[in-house]
This record gives sequence, structure tokens and C-alpha cells, in this order.
Amino acid sequence: MRIDIISCIPGLLEGPLSYSILKRAQEKGLFEVHIHDIRDYSENKHRQIDDYPYGGGAGMVMKIEPFANCIRHLQAKHTYDELIYLTPDGTTFTQAIANQFSLKKNLLLLAGHYKGIDQRIRDIFVTKEISIGDYVLSGGELPALVLIDALVRLIPGVLGDESSALFDSFQDQLLDTPVYTRPADFEGHKVPDVLLSGHAKKIDEWREQQALKKTATRRPDLLK
Repeated sequence: MRIDIISCIPGLLEGPLSYSILKRAQEKGLFEVHIHDIRDYSENKHRQIDDYPYGGGAGMVMKIEPFANCIRHLQAKHTYDELIYLTPDGTTFTQAIANQFSLKKNLLLLAGHYKGIDQRIRDIFVTKEISIGDYVLSGGELPALVLIDALVRLIPGVLGDESSALFDSFQDQLLDTPVYTRPADFEGHKVPDVLLSGHAKKIDEWREQQALKKTATRRPDLLK
């Protein structure tokens, strides 16, 4: 999988992409990411990428030309399955969407900033608009990282145990079960006996019951 990200703060993305699972996925050749500084595509000698909004109001708006220039430059070299804009008013990101994106080959992400990007970029180029929650951040870089982390771990070969991702919370519209490791007894707080029994069928039944119980208590909306 190849992911390109257009951003005005490349440094905010570089660090997280260089560690842990994302780093190992790149080293294995399962995933590659390329960050593009939107200022490099500005037509202004001062590399300006924002301007005052038409109609007045607070904040600055990211200009259309730098985005259009960068997108067209990349589209001339690559064919993208989706062009995704990270925005608070987009479709709420879910595990199901992560599953869908993980099957794609090439994705282009737009990380906005300031008051947002010129609406015409969204109208002309964007194919999907994604929000990671009902709140506002300073820019789209952190949401882009959330999206990337969620979908890359679903690519076969990225995780050491490929079945691990299949049992994550939300995969079956259920929250994940409680998990335990050694020691079996910590200051009188013991691991449930069934997990120490070695009886695979009983363990599976216990985990299913716990998942249903936790979901009913914390996220009953998922069971609907």
C-alpha cells in the first residue's frame, strides 16, 4: 500500500511514522508513505498558502492553488483509489471504514489547517471526507495518523499474529474482552480460572460472554 499525505506541517507526521508497527510495515515493504509540503506548491514567492475568507469572518482559509498544484502533480504519477480529506464535518471513522481502506492500493490524504481548505478543492478532487470524532483539532495531521495506524495494522503481514486484528474491538460490532498475563495472582487479584483451564471451547465461550457483557454495558448502541 502507498499513502501520500499533503500537509503544511510535515514534521508533525514524520516522527510517529518512524516508530513501532508503522516503521516495521515500511521496512517489510508492506506499506510506504510519502509526505508532501503544501508550501512547495504555492505560487507565491513567500510560499503563502492561506488567505482571508470571502464574506469576512474569523480565521484564515487554505488557498486552492497549492492544493490543486500538488494533487495534479501526484495524480500525473499515481492513480489513487481514494482522495481523503480529514475534516470534523466528515463521515465518522469506524473500524468498518478502516477495513475498507486497508484493501486499497493507493490513498491520498489531505491534512487541512487554519479555518479549513477552499471548498472548491473538496468539490473538485476529494472522494471521501473523514472525521475521527465530534471535536476540532488544529489540523488534519493527527487525524491522518489515526487513520493510517488503524488501517495499516490490518494489512496481512504487518502484525506478528495476523489473527490478532480480527478480534479487536468493533470488528464484530462488539468490544474486546478483558485480557490478562502473568502473574496469575497479583495481591489477591486473580486471573479468571477458565483462562487457566486450557479448555479452548470454554475459553471461547467465556470471551464471547464477556464481549457481549462489556458491549451491553458500555456501548449498547453497537448491539442494535
